[in-house]
Amino acid sequence: MPTDTDSHFYEPREGHDLPHDPFNAIVAPRPIGWVSTRSADGVVNLAPYSFFNAFAYSPPIIGFASTSPKDSVTNAESTGAFCWNLVTEDLAEAMNATSAVVPADVDEFELGGLTPVPGRVVDVPYVAESPVAFECRTSQVIRLSAADGTPAQSWLTLGEVVGVHIARDLLVDGVYDTAAARPLLRGGGPTAYFGIRPEHRVDLRRPR
Repeated sequence: MPTDTDSHFYEPREGHDLPHDPFNAIVAPRPIGWVSTRSADGVVNLAPYSFFNAFAYSPPIIGFASTSPKDSVTNAESTGAFCWNLVTEDLAEAMNATSAVVPADVDEFELGGLTPVPGRVVDVPYVAESPVAFECRTSQVIRLSAADGTPAQSWLTLGEVVGVHIARDLLVDGVYDTAAARPLLRGGGPTAYFGIRPEHRVDLRRPR
C-alpha cells in the first residue's frame, strides 16, 4: 500500500513547493474553448480558453471559464450568444495567433487568417476552417467563488447549443469519428498540447 512518503501532498493556499503549479497539467488534456463572439457594437472576437467542457446532454450545454471578464465573456453576456469552434491539429497555429492580447477592436479572425461564416441561428460568426462548430445562446455567466464564499478571479460562461455544424467526412455511417477530426487538446504549462489517435482508444462497457 502507498504511504504518505510515496506522494507529494500540498494545500494549494500554502503553495505547491514545485517548479510549476501542477494543477492544470493533472487535469489534462482538456478540450480547447475556441470561442467566437460579437460585441454589442458589432465587433467580432475570437479567443481560445484552456478551461472548457460540456456540462449537460439535454439541453446540450457547454461552458468556458475566463480568469477575467474578457471580451468573450462581456460579449456573450451582453448579446446573449457565442460560438464554439473545434481546434484541430491543422489549426494549431491559427488558434495560437488568436490568443494574442490585442485591443477589443482588433479582429482575431484576421490575425489567424481565418474565415468567419455567419451563424444560422445566432448572430455570431463561426470559423469556416473548423470541421465542427456549435452555435450557442448564453444561459448563465457566473463568477466563481472559493469554498468560503470569497469571489474568485474566474468567470464561467455557459451556453445552450442551438446549432451544430459537422463536416460530413467526420460522420462514418452516421457516427461522429472523434479521432478522425484530430482535435488538439490543452495540457499543462504555457506550451503543452496533445492529440488523439485511433490506437489510443479504449472501449469499456458499464457494469449492468
